[in-house]
Amino acid sequence: MIYKSHLDLVLDDVFVEEHTILPHANLYMKIEGLSIGGSIKIKPALKMISRLEIQGKLKPGSKIIESSSGNLGIALSIICAAKGYEFNCVVDPNILPSSERLIKSYGANIIKVTHKDENGGFLNSRIRKIRAMCQQDESLTWLNQYENIDNIEAHYLTTAQSIANHFPTLDFVFVGAGTTGTLGGISHFFSRNLPHTKIIAVDSVGSITFGGVSGKRKIPGLGASKEPPISRLSSFHDIIRVEEQKTLAMCHAFARKGMLIGGSTGTVLSGVQQYSDQIPKGSTVVAISPDLGERYLNTIYSPQWLNEHFPDETFKPNQPLHTIIKGI
Repeated sequence: MIYKSHLDLVLDDVFVEEHTILPHANLYMKIEGLSIGGSIKIKPALKMISRLEIQGKLKPGSKIIESSSGNLGIALSIICAAKGYEFNCVVDPNILPSSERLIKSYGANIIKVTHKDENGGFLNSRIRKIRAMCQQDESLTWLNQYENIDNIEAHYLTTAQSIANHFPTLDFVFVGAGTTGTLGGISHFFSRNLPHTKIIAVDSVGSITFGGVSGKRKIPGLGASKEPPISRLSSFHDIIRVEEQKTLAMCHAFARKGMLIGGSTGTVLSGVQQYSDQIPKGSTVVAISPDLGERYLNTIYSPQWLNEHFPDETFKPNQPLHTIIKGI
């Protein structure tokens, strides 16, 4: 297939059968990491930028600012480089070193906040930094993924539609909750078009996206230390909260199968496993895999990083696959 632009490399119809963690049902991973930018975030990034262009608010040389834990920043840095916009990405110390290098490689500016917010995370600190910078420089355009309806609409038009096209009689969809753009788009689509499908939200322990108790989190991607305003537009039948140790174990279990998955994917699949007793035999299930694992070589897949941040983990990097799966 020939594409007119590298920005058209959004592969929205890749699904992989998975038999290990849900043997009594038909589980399919929706692989988003093969698109340009390496993650699902290219879709809302393109949609948010496109809306501003249609409104005449962007022109070559315009300056864009956004907060990101990594993947959205990479997607936006690619788009801004291609279109001639200046991109300023506000991040925090939890960003993956590889993601930070990628963002810089595309010519974007990195602004890193280092002070934790009142909830013990960095999201409020990042947003406050953006507000201060926009007040100082009125030429900055803030995309604000946390309130931007295009974050939801992008997944309504693409991610959800693709799933429905491939699985018109789908029983369950498991969706990770970050900004909740993916969750919002999928839940709106299915409630309107295929209401029999159950939407299961997956969050990280320590996240307060949907309430709960704030706690330390080391794996970027899912979860938040502040409720994203657009989360109120999401609906779901149930929610699963996953401990980061289980995310790590799932990631290493898949590595033993020859597939490196990202932290968000490991969390979603752990959510599927935790919920497995409530999934009837023969059900058809889709789990969203937001990205793959190559960017996590210095963290999730690094023995040194594991020993530093998770010294009491119940698995080791050289542990056999069946014992990892059993211990999750």
